[in-house]
Formats: sequence, C-alpha cells, structure tokens
Amino acid sequence: MKTITSYRPRCEEVSQARVLLLGPVSSGKSSFISSVHSVFNGRVTNRAMVGSSSTSFTKKLQSFNIHCQKGDSPNGLVLCDIMGLGDGEMSGLSLHDILSVIKGHAPEGHKFSLDQPVRSETVGYVKRPSLKDKIHCVVFVVNASKMLTYPKGLSTTFQQLREHISDLGVHQVALLTHIDQICPETNKDVTHVYKSRSIQDMMGKAGALLGMSTSYIVPVKNYSSELDLDVNTDVLLLSAVDHILQYADLYFQDHAPQYTKIEHAFTFS
Repeated sequence: MKTITSYRPRCEEVSQARVLLLGPVSSGKSSFISSVHSVFNGRVTNRAMVGSSSTSFTKKLQSFNIHCQKGDSPNGLVLCDIMGLGDGEMSGLSLHDILSVIKGHAPEGHKFSLDQPVRSETVGYVKRPSLKDKIHCVVFVVNASKMLTYPKGLSTTFQQLREHISDLGVHQVALLTHIDQICPETNKDVTHVYKSRSIQDMMGKAGALLGMSTSYIVPVKNYSSELDLDVNTDVLLLSAVDHILQYADLYFQDHAPQYTKIEHAFTFS
C-alpha cells in the first residue's frame, strides 16, 4: 500500500498514470476497480457500478481516482472503465473507439454506441491530446470461470486489439479474475492461489486466449459478496496494481520528453 500510495509517474508532464481495463462482459473489470478502492478505504465498497447480466452494465468511459484515505488527494493512478467486449465481436465497442480512448481523443463520460463512433464532431472530443490525456497501460481482464465457454472469435478479437495497441507503444498486462470459483481450496484460503494446479492450467489457457505469456497475467480475487476485507485478498489485489504500474512506467520511459530522459540518465550515470 505504501508503494502504491507514493507512486508518481516518471514524467514531469504527467501526475497520474491512466490505466484502461478491457475485457468481455462480466469479466470483473468494474469489480476490480471497486475492490482496489475497498482495500484503500478499509471496507468493502462498490465504487464502480457492477452489473450481473449478460450485457455490459458499463456504457460510458469512466475514470476512477484512487484515494488512499477519505479526504486525501488522489494518488498517481487512475483506473478507466469502459463497455465490455461482446461475444465474439466487439458489439457496442468498436476497435476505432477503443483506440480513440487509448489515444486520448474520447471525452470523459462518452457513451459508446456502434452508430455513433468517436469522431471530431463528438461533443468534448479532444483534438490534440497531451500525454496526460492518453492511456499509459492496457489491462485485459478475463474470467477464469468462463474461460472454457468463451467463443472462439474472442481470441481473434484480442489478437487484433493487442496488435493495434502495441503499434501505439502501449504495454499490456492481464488479470485472471474469479479464481475462487475454479479452485475450492483457493476459495477457502486464497494463499493457495500459486499452489493450485487448476489456476495454473487456467492461466495457461488465458495466455493462449490473449496471445500473451503467463508472466504478464496476474490472478486476482475481487470482492463480490463479502462484507469484510481479507488481508490475503488485499495482497493479491495490491500485487496486481503494482504489476500494472511497472508497465505504465515503461510507457513513460518510452514517451517522456527527450529533456526528461536526458536529465534522468544524467542523474543516475
């Protein structure tokens, strides 16, 4: 918690790292945001609205600051929620719109729809986004309990997304959620997460789905029906956030203004 609380991007132009969560409907994106907020608030809260249907509850681009304590100013992380990917297709969320968000063109609160893509005429459209408007890391979120029922086309969707996002120079990691639902032992005691054969196998399947090495994938358990926090669940969530921030920092190393890079190199030479 201390590491995350004190985090600041290694770039003078940016005060917060903007992280976009992408995943199928009911993957656990909004639950992850709420769970991270819960850890820092000291009690279980639903900061991001969470749905339970087969359609995406989140329709708009929503950015959530992480406050370490009530009344404190936010730390250096912003988690961005967006509409879930559809079954086999990006229904309601086009590749164009996703890339518009990552490039920093899409305004906060924009409601996504296929017949009204993000464009220069969109209200609030950011024509010349600065570094602070852009997304600095993309986190793919997949549900371990639904891994075997995901449509075949979803893998192609992820591969296409990853190629275009990589072309923008944005690093990507992934979260494997709902691990407690595929392993009874982990459900009883979350410290068994890295000993579980079931979870190891599912991480491999997630890697195949995403076209990503398992070293980029972090298993997490979100708070859902719990009323009280659990320290071991908190550790998993905080480890995931720390993992994400490491890759956000790589973005700043790659995209920081040249003078900042030179100063940084001089300082540590």
